[in-house]
Amino acid sequence: MVTHEREITEAVELCDASGALNPAAVGWTRTPLHRTGLRGWGRTKRWEYWCLTTPTHLVAVTVADLDYLGVSNVYLLDYSGRAVSRSCAHPGGWGITLPDNLGGGPARARGTVAIDLTTEADGTRIRFSCRTSAGPMTGDLFVALPPGHETMAVVVPWSSKRFQYTAKHTARPASGVVRVGDTTYDFDGGWGVLDHGRGRWPANTLWNWGAASGHTDGHVVGLQLGGKWTVGTGSTENALCVDGRLTKIGAELDWHYPEYTGPWTIRTPDSDQVDLTFTPFHHRSPLPGTHLCFGHYDGRIRTDAGASVAVDKLLGWAEQVHLLW
Repeated sequence: MVTHEREITEAVELCDASGALNPAAVGWTRTPLHRTGLRGWGRTKRWEYWCLTTPTHLVAVTVADLDYLGVSNVYLLDYSGRAVSRSCAHPGGWGITLPDNLGGGPARARGTVAIDLTTEADGTRIRFSCRTSAGPMTGDLFVALPPGHETMAVVVPWSSKRFQYTAKHTARPASGVVRVGDTTYDFDGGWGVLDHGRGRWPANTLWNWGAASGHTDGHVVGLQLGGKWTVGTGSTENALCVDGRLTKIGAELDWHYPEYTGPWTIRTPDSDQVDLTFTPFHHRSPLPGTHLCFGHYDGRIRTDAGASVAVDKLLGWAEQVHLLW
């Protein structure tokens, strides 16, 4: 199934000279090609979110500027039940530094949480430090970008004044350590997922997002699954990454989850390209309207090349978020 969406293969400006959406930017890419400098102020959202997973623990790192407020956060979850988190609010974005473009410079947060996200020759370095109720928490992590590894990016157009560029990287090899007090968490052999966003959003937004990375059925698989917020735009953020090769899915997915903590099903409505069940083992609601679950995916996916891949206990997450922002 080849997506109806337009694949962009040359560099393009996200905005025109007035700051409105450039129609030529609407489409998707296999590697970052959009220049995403946003002019002016007003409902502009910019962020970098990394989540690194292992079979026994994970860490998530956020640096965000939402125009009126900046946010930085580090969250560590040990699947045995221990969770450690530290956040900092940055009024007016003070203390937050974000580049215009993906890989265009370091992203930093300075406050009660210090975070540095730095692009290196073959990947991204993630460093952070803060104090928590469990003691000092520090991290020195690296997420590799193997040669030829494809990553999904797409422009979602609500209108000429409301639009989002999102780059989602899955199945990137991770390494390094996080220390909390006297405990060291090893991330060698883990996986990193990036959510990079630049855009101007409607005030009232509802979305689903799911992702997972790891080895299954003899392949390295990354799942990138979205829903709700893209309906009616002609674009989706849905993609599969199998052994570094991207399959873009233009269909909106059917998400079904009667309870956040129960099994979720995620499927393509008119094909067998995605047929997955997500089973959570941890539910987190850090803000009103947010429900983030970590768990495992099982089922089957199919690539554009026709390969059918069994998904067996692939570690990741699924969320529903409803924000007035």
